[in-house]
Amino acid sequence: MQLLPIPAFTDNYIWVLHHAQRALVVDPGEAEGVLHWLKLQGLQLDTILITHHHADHTGGVAALREATGARVVGPTEEPMPEPLQRVDEGDVVTVLGLSFQVIKVPGHTAGHIAFFCPDVDGAPLLFCGDTLFSGGCGRLFEGTPTQMLNALDRLSRLPDATQVCCTHEYTLSNLKFAQAVEPDNAELAAYVTHCQALRAQNFPTLPSSILVEKQINPFLRSRETAVRQAVSTHDPLASNDDVSIFATLRAWKNVFK
Repeated sequence: MQLLPIPAFTDNYIWVLHHAQRALVVDPGEAEGVLHWLKLQGLQLDTILITHHHADHTGGVAALREATGARVVGPTEEPMPEPLQRVDEGDVVTVLGLSFQVIKVPGHTAGHIAFFCPDVDGAPLLFCGDTLFSGGCGRLFEGTPTQMLNALDRLSRLPDATQVCCTHEYTLSNLKFAQAVEPDNAELAAYVTHCQALRAQNFPTLPSSILVEKQINPFLRSRETAVRQAVSTHDPLASNDDVSIFATLRAWKNVFK
């Protein structure tokens, strides 16, 4: 299996997984780059996986389906470019001989889903859309802090070795905020240096891993003492329960420069 991100727009990634002559793509916001890449590689598009309804994740679906005849799979509860196979929590999608479990992760949008495969060439793989980013998480456009915290808790319980394939190159800006929250986090400092070196060579910072994110991502670390203290310092009026701490942390990130 070969995994790679195709850049799109200013900071999107369209993930491609392929084996032999067939491929799947995830969240294709545009079609042209995908079609060009498929032609160069001599591959046939088998399946399109969609995590949520935003246009920068679905805008290329219709053109790709028309050009390739690919099957389209997306969430049950969101507006989608029909026709497609609708899936929900607990469903399994089989593609390229792999079994992807559907995990419901509302928060960024109301019906957001993720696709998790326990074994791709010996390592687990997660396509998480805009729920979990390296060093961050998605904005709460439609869901609640409780939903997003629960979603991130679920993802954090996946195996540490899980490759985290999110769909935006937001890593360095996320890490700037993470260091404002946890300036003494040594793992975070080392990861910043690593990611800066990758971007200096125009390489993606992704995929990350669940283990890395548990070490450096403030939104997976909102119950850690250092993060809670930083939130309380930022907003002394914030309540101290888990959801309120998380909500305040997300609101802080929304205005962080």
